[in-house]
Amino acid sequence: MSVSAILRAATGDAHAAVDAAYGRFDLTDRAGYAGFLTAHARVLPPIERALASYPALPAFDPRSDALGDDLARIGAAWPDPLPVSITDEAAAWGIFYVVEGSRLGGVMLARSVPADLPVAYLSAAHTRGGWRGIRAAIDAAPSGDGWTDRAVAAARECFAWYGRAAD
Repeated sequence: MSVSAILRAATGDAHAAVDAAYGRFDLTDRAGYAGFLTAHARVLPPIERALASYPALPAFDPRSDALGDDLARIGAAWPDPLPVSITDEAAAWGIFYVVEGSRLGGVMLARSVPADLPVAYLSAAHTRGGWRGIRAAIDAAPSGDGWTDRAVAAARECFAWYGRAAD
């Protein structure tokens, strides 16, 4: 089984819990959508900053600026960030998997946001074949003793950060 498939299987329950936590936000309502964006703003920027210090990761297009633009356009302030920590390269790959995978759901969620609300953050999709390329890079990443276990543990922790941010 590939590493990306292991990550998907091992984090399915954590992913479902985060989906349920964010499902409480009404994206069709200005206040609900502002809460949704604010929750993401608590966790995404510190994660993206931490991931930037791992040059082995494929180049990625950070979304914090788009998130900040959407917050400003909706009249919401930047929240205080949650503390995040990436312990090693395997953890960075696991967290990268979660952050980049969230783009897929974001594009789907953007369809439910009313036209008068900004969706730059949610609409920040991968380029054609981008997600497939990310999975291939994860599968080809150098892995050694315990690498996959550390990547899975970090991916699960990343989902937990998103869950805490939604509370």
